[in-house]
Amino acid sequence: MIFVTVGTHEQPFNRLVKAVDDLKLSGKITDSVFIQTGYSTYVPKACEYKDFITMNQMSDYMQRARVIITHGGPSSFIMALQLNKIPIVVPRMAKFNEHVNDHQVTFCNELVERKFPISVVQQTRNLGSVIDGAFHRNTHENIKLNNKKFVYYFQNIVAELID
Repeated sequence: MIFVTVGTHEQPFNRLVKAVDDLKLSGKITDSVFIQTGYSTYVPKACEYKDFITMNQMSDYMQRARVIITHGGPSSFIMALQLNKIPIVVPRMAKFNEHVNDHQVTFCNELVERKFPISVVQQTRNLGSVIDGAFHRNTHENIKLNNKKFVYYFQNIVAELID
């Protein structure tokens, strides 16, 4: 199963919802797919979906999923990491009216540079191949998260981005 979450930001994230639905429609994704669509206006044709779900439901979907795809908000992809799963992260972009600026792109790129275990996809045309790669890697490797160390580094990253 593939689980997709776009978070709760009030701007639609149609680009991601449609890209996943198109992959399912074309048969490039054969697993079942559940998408938390948020305020997106695109209605999936081939995937199960709901606009909003509870934290318990999100946790359940993430635990069951072979692949997790999230927006660039840290709480979603950190939840996946805590389950020892490497998430595919598609940051929202201002040029598509998905967010007010490109802070998710900047933040995700910074995390990749610092070797955080996430796969960032900025161009949805690349999503299918990244999903294929995720199916072939061992997503249950023991990802070492040290919360105190993470918080320290996270605060430094945020401080640098604000300056």
